[in-house]
Formats: sequence, C-alpha cells, structure tokens
Amino acid sequence: MTSLHADEAFLGHYQLDHDPFAARVPGFKFFPAQRKPVLGQLHHLARYSQLLLVVTGPHGSGKTLLRQALVASTNKQSVQSIVVSARGAGDAASVLSQVAQSLGLNTLEVPAMLAQIVQLGLTGQEVYLLVDDAEQLDESAIEALLALAAGTPEGRPHVFLFGEPSLIAGLEPFSAGQELFHVIELQPYSLEETREYLALRLEGAGQGIQLLTNDQIADIHENSDGWPGTINQVARDALIEAMIASRSAVKRPAMGFKMPKKHVLAISAVVVVAVAAAWLMPSRNAKTPTAPEQAQLPLGQGQPGAAQSNNGNPSVEFNNSNQPVPLPMNGAQQPVMRGPLAESTGMGDGEESGPAVNTAPQPPTVTTTAPPAGVPAGPAATPVPTPAQARPVAPVATAKPAPSQPAVAAKPTPAPTQAAAAKPAPAGKPAAGSGWYAGQSPSNYVVQILGTSNEGAAQAYVKEQGGEFRYFKKTLQGKPLYVITYGSFASRDAAVAAIKNLPAKVQAGKPWPRTVASVQQDLATAR
Repeated sequence: MTSLHADEAFLGHYQLDHDPFAARVPGFKFFPAQRKPVLGQLHHLARYSQLLLVVTGPHGSGKTLLRQALVASTNKQSVQSIVVSARGAGDAASVLSQVAQSLGLNTLEVPAMLAQIVQLGLTGQEVYLLVDDAEQLDESAIEALLALAAGTPEGRPHVFLFGEPSLIAGLEPFSAGQELFHVIELQPYSLEETREYLALRLEGAGQGIQLLTNDQIADIHENSDGWPGTINQVARDALIEAMIASRSAVKRPAMGFKMPKKHVLAISAVVVVAVAAAWLMPSRNAKTPTAPEQAQLPLGQGQPGAAQSNNGNPSVEFNNSNQPVPLPMNGAQQPVMRGPLAESTGMGDGEESGPAVNTAPQPPTVTTTAPPAGVPAGPAATPVPTPAQARPVAPVATAKPAPSQPAVAAKPTPAPTQAAAAKPAPAGKPAAGSGWYAGQSPSNYVVQILGTSNEGAAQAYVKEQGGEFRYFKKTLQGKPLYVITYGSFASRDAAVAAIKNLPAKVQAGKPWPRTVASVQQDLATAR
C-alpha cells in the first residue's frame, strides 16, 4: 500500500478519493497562524544574522512542511535554495557531495564551495542551504556545515538545520562558549488548529470534517499532543475503528446469543407442560377410561392447589378423585419450534422487549377421562389395559377451534391508490432524498455547499439560489441533516472548476466536490 493508496475497504467505506492521512499528499498545504511568525523569523534571521539557524521539534511536528514553506516563500530570482537530506547520509562526504552537485562543482572542498557562493553573490543571488533530518548528522558533517555557515568576508550561505531536539546535544560541543547557532522550537497545534488541519485533509480527499464527531476530534487532539504527524495516524485509526464497529453491527445476527425474555418464558411454559404430562402419564395397570370429561390446565394462573407440587408443575384433579389423570399427548412428545413460539408471543425474530407480561402460550383444552362409577381410584384395583385401550383418544374439544375464538388473519396494510401514489410534490418545493440523485451516475460529482438541521432553511436557500441547487436528507449521529448540493459533473476537475464560478457568498462556505455514489449511500442509510 503506497502513501496515496490506502486499503480499498477504508476508502470505499468513506467514499474517499485517496488516503487523507498519508504522510505525503501532493499539493496539501496547511500553515496555522502560530507557524507564520516562525516563518517570518527565519526570513529575518537569514537576512540579518550570521548564525546557523536550527529548527527543532519531535517527529511529525511539521518541520519538513515549514522547510517547504520557507523555500516557496523566497524570491527565486535572488535566492538559490539547496535542500540536503541527512537521512542515511549524515557524514561530511555525503552532505558536501549534495551541496557540490547543486552548485555544479566536482570537488568536496569547503573553500571551493565558498568561492562559488561568493561568485553567486556578485550576481545578486544568495544561497540558502537547508538540511532535513539534521539529527542524523555526525560530528564531521556538523563541523563542515559550521565552516560553511561562517563563510568568508566576501560571502557565505545561510544554513538552516531542521531536526529533532537531540540535534542540540550534537551542536553544543562545537560552541565552546561562543554563540554559533540560534534555536527555534516548534509548538504543537491547538485544538482548533487540529480541527482545521483535519478538515483540510478530509476535504482534499473528497469528504469533510463531518466524518468525525466533536468527541473524536477532541480524542485525536489529546492522543496526538497536537503534532500533525501523530494527528494523521490517530485520525486514520479512529476512522478505521468506527468503520469496523459499524460493519460488525450490521453483520451481527439480530438474535445473537441472547434470546428475548418472552421467548424464554414461552419455551419454559411448554417444557413445564411436557414434564407435567410425562409425570402424569398413566401406568399400564390403569383401567381403560370410559366417560370423557374436560378439564382446563391454566399455566401460571390462579393460586397453586393441593395437587400442585412446590416447584410449580401443574397437575389435573377431578371431583371425588385424588388420583392425577394423564394428559393425552397424541403420541410422542412434540419438539419445540422457535418460529411458532415467537409468533405466539407476538414478536418476530430479533425483537427485544422489557419484562414479559402474560406472554406464555394459552394452554390447550385437554380431554381427559374419569374412572367409571364404582371403581376405586387406587392403582391396586385398576386392571392392565390392552395396547388398543392404552392408546390416547384424540381430544374432541381441540379438533376444531371454538366458535367464540375464530382465527384472525393478519390484515395487510392497504396499498396507496394509484392517484395518491402518482400525486406530485408541491410545485417549487424540492423533495429531500428525491429520485434525482438516484438517477445520476455514481461516478459523477456534485458540489456540496452546506448542511443544516433545519429543512426550512435548506428549502429557502435552494429557492433563493435556484438553478442547479437542490438538497437531500441524511442522518448524522442519529439526527436529520439536510445537505445542499449544486450541479452534476462528469469529473472532479469539472466540479472544482464549477466552484470557482459560484457566487462569492457561496464560495465563502468552502464548498467541495463529492461523488454521487457517496450521496446515494447517505440516502440509503437515511431510509
């Protein structure tokens, strides 16, 4: 993965043109207010001071960006800038060879280089020698640079060293009590500067600061200590973590490993009925019953009777009999099905709720039989039934639904009439999330003007501007946001060119181009 090509999933998720937090992004320039005085101080010292100038800051503090700004702000006709890197080449020979090459010399002798610099001075051209990664300079290279900075009475180069704070320790042994160099220490960004830096980075990649919440920006600033290099790393990690979290939430099953309480109670009720039925099944010594009699088995209703055990298992008791009667199970015990249970409790898959109230399934009407008159209820007086007699008889009461409780089919929601569906939106009022965006090519670009939480304000703005201005509705942090866009363009360059032709007050809001695909994704998320 190169510095400008991040993981495709990361770029695709946020609809980014490139990795906004790459170490080197061509054309990216951010120079906060606090750095401008430093740049002015460097120009002033280069003109009036004969000391070697040292700029220090931790890794990722923006030293290279400041060096680039110094070169860019000099007059190219009167200043020749020689940029040298000490990374992996911090000895005197490596440094002086880069200087000699820029001066067009074939020698590494310091006097010959000074003579060439004096000749350039006679033509009205000064020499700026700027060294990146100067903390990697060894003693021989520092000694050679100090000799160049001292120069001759006729002329000398202006030497700038950009390095980490450890560079100071390497320079101090050469001072010997003399003032040979001047140190400028860079300061970290403030919270507001961090916000501006992130916004500019994201806008350059086709998005905006709305990708980050205020809490995320505050965390990025705190964890990076305000140094831009660390801001890039922390911000990218924050967006990737948010992307992974959102995708995990989508892929996670609706039920997961946690079953709603209603389902648990329904299954428990069925299990209790099954256990009670098994416990009350008649032995093979029971006499075949003759007179049918109906009894209701309410689950979890009423007070427990004498025939109920302390663990809450229900049993059946008839008048003039102390013997529990078996429940006919119509064959083997039936398996518990999750789908019908969910429907019987009035919930679909994945539905969560609070404590269940009256959620157990209504117990069925069970047909049981009482012993014939005159036959003792005790087991000793019960003859062994034949297999045909032992087979349970299908309940008559449950063979068909009771007339007073007819099955009610779910009433479908009536579809809107053709006239209502074809009714157009009121004239002059743009419809948020209308089909216009869906009809555009995802590869096209629109210019995002601004976003507002007030739909009336968005409508008024679009009505005032007219033309190709329109808006759509998206959801940001759980709240509606109405985003105003302008035009539709086949390429990003065309959208950027269109921004320059917008009215000045529109350009003041810093509009930026974005893909239609990203808008369509916002519309799909808002539904």
